[in-house]
Amino acid sequence: MNKKIALFFLSVVVLAGSVFPGISFASTNDQGINEKLGLPIVVYGEALSQSQKEEVAKLLEVDQHEQVDEFTVTGQDIAKYIGGNPNSNMYSSVKIIHKEDGNGLNIDIVTPENITQVTKEMYTNALLTAGVENADVLVASSVKVSGHSALTGIYKAYDAKGVKLDKDRMKVASDELDVATSIADKEGVDQEKVSQLLTEIKKQIAEQNPATKEEVEQIVKDQLNQLNIQLSPEDRQRLVDLFEQMRNLNIDFDKVRSQLDDLTGSLQNLMNDDGFWNKLTSAIKSFFASLSSFVNSLFS
Repeated sequence: MNKKIALFFLSVVVLAGSVFPGISFASTNDQGINEKLGLPIVVYGEALSQSQKEEVAKLLEVDQHEQVDEFTVTGQDIAKYIGGNPNSNMYSSVKIIHKEDGNGLNIDIVTPENITQVTKEMYTNALLTAGVENADVLVASSVKVSGHSALTGIYKAYDAKGVKLDKDRMKVASDELDVATSIADKEGVDQEKVSQLLTEIKKQIAEQNPATKEEVEQIVKDQLNQLNIQLSPEDRQRLVDLFEQMRNLNIDFDKVRSQLDDLTGSLQNLMNDDGFWNKLTSAIKSFFASLSSFVNSLFS
């Protein structure tokens, strides 16, 4: 290879690292099988064609691991785990890597352009409700989808590996995801703000330990007012009913309070940073300006 060409490509990596210090270039080196935690789990949507499945496998970096446990999520699974339509087409796919206690739940939507309704904060909230902890979860789809079936895939993965999640909690978590995406879609509330609302309500339930539905309703009302979110009476009632279900299930949100605090903090930081996108745009412009100058110096 021409030395100038090689130097050019090296410069791209160096410049990218200096302009975007948060970017990491993933290694595909496998660190071997974790005998304590088990193999990574990959769950593919049944509706994927073979070529789409291969694309998703690349997106989820399945080849990064020497071995994985693979499963397929079907319409029958969505009926089994959350009472959904057994004729549903399942596209969303996931990879789950179990972690030691204390690592928390980390969600990464690999294809955010194709997961149109569910944000990583919504997934985090729903999975904490379902009782999923200490795992890295990657979500991907090769076509545009809402993202709901990924939740079912995660449930199936845990079930297949012998980890029994509470069925009622799984159903409530699915309802939570439906309510969150519905409010964002129908009411026009920003997705991050919806996630913040759900998180704050859970934190208040953990703190106040409401004993009645009326107390749950007051918590919902207070948080709506605090975040200045206006909802229809129907959606207000859906929120109250949702969290009343959680209260009746005695879900211990105090157990995952630190993760709820972290989730709130990350959401507030993003929402309060009015210059975030301006900074990103400036960084991109600066990167390409530096790159252009360097290229000109190489080939002049």
